[in-house]
Amino acid sequence: MTKIQIYKFGGASVKDSLAVNNLAEILRNRLRKDLIIVVSAMGKTTNELEEILSKKLQGEDFSWNSANLKNFHHAICQELFPAAHPIFYQLDNLFTQLDNALEKPLSRLNYDEYYDRIVGFGELVSSRIVAEFLCHQELIVLWKDAREVIHTDSYFRFAKIDWEKTKKSAQKIWKPLLAGFPILTQGFIGSDSKGKPTTLGREGSDFTAAILATSLDASSVTIWKDVPGVLNADPKLFPNTRKFEELGYQEAAEMTYFGASVIHPKTIKPLANAKIPLYVKSFLDPEAAGTKIHENAPAHQVPTIVLKKDQVLVSFKVTDFTFIEEKHIHRVYEQLQELKLRVNMLQLSAISISIVIDVQLFKLEQLLEKLKSEFEIRYNEGLELLTILHHKQDEVGAYLEGYEVLLEQASRNTFQVVRRKM
Repeated sequence: MTKIQIYKFGGASVKDSLAVNNLAEILRNRLRKDLIIVVSAMGKTTNELEEILSKKLQGEDFSWNSANLKNFHHAICQELFPAAHPIFYQLDNLFTQLDNALEKPLSRLNYDEYYDRIVGFGELVSSRIVAEFLCHQELIVLWKDAREVIHTDSYFRFAKIDWEKTKKSAQKIWKPLLAGFPILTQGFIGSDSKGKPTTLGREGSDFTAAILATSLDASSVTIWKDVPGVLNADPKLFPNTRKFEELGYQEAAEMTYFGASVIHPKTIKPLANAKIPLYVKSFLDPEAAGTKIHENAPAHQVPTIVLKKDQVLVSFKVTDFTFIEEKHIHRVYEQLQELKLRVNMLQLSAISISIVIDVQLFKLEQLLEKLKSEFEIRYNEGLELLTILHHKQDEVGAYLEGYEVLLEQASRNTFQVVRRKM
């Protein structure tokens, strides 16, 4: 029996009409039954939808942003389809749904649930366009809504998977269909027990591919990127990068934990547990080998550099001349969890707790408001968090030239520094 395979195409691989044509060419000799294709929103659509939400929350006019987003997708379709194609009606219908959803009131109290209802439109629009274009090219696929099989809790924006229910739905609803046609679906989105839309965290389409792979006992997952595979640094930021031919699950998981953007952090664990190999390949050079992530890969000692931008350093200092105790750490983490803020770096001193977090709309001021009565709080914005795995001490200094260092820590295998341009 043929084993199911999962392909995932990110935003860069569907960013315009040329990219969508390239995706079709990649699939032309690879499309077959028992294949699921997961697609992300086109280009920077998710960022645009977040900007619309930001404007709405602040009471600003977002009509230009909304019209611009619709025109962006409309222009892509004009280059891909004949004028009378049904995709234009489908596109108008989806953007009408988006406009209707945006008419509902938004506040900080319902922001996360509202976010999930709005931002998932990017994947719905993208997947419709790609599915229709593949069929137009006589590459027949079934468009399916991921929310009918990806079941989650109601932890909006960072929903947790109901694995048992998801596997049952995938096996019952989608597996019989794969005997006849490949399926094209969306990454990033799911639904809770009440049918409300949820999302799996930014860049969560990789995770969707892993969820479907483990739920359907797939033989492999392939993520198509604009890089030749998994590199030891982002080639846009650092010169002389090296590609890993193979990586073990643990090493890949460590890279994603510290923020390597090539794979979503939650992707590795379910694949490792199920022993399903993950391939990272280039959609610009689809015949190249890429990187294989699997159980028996050799360990590496190559320095791996991960840079996270738009970071905030927050320091909580006790005000009653006591030392930091477990109860202080618990209070800070309790509020971080409530606000869905992930700690990228933690450092403790005798009298303070310092954390590094991503920028999230209005969440920092909420954190400060909740803890200001218990701590003296200081923070710095617009920072970078640089992590070097398997670092060489004599080479670290080169990454600090021209930067002010605000926080630094090192272990045997990991060096981290919070820095900003001088």
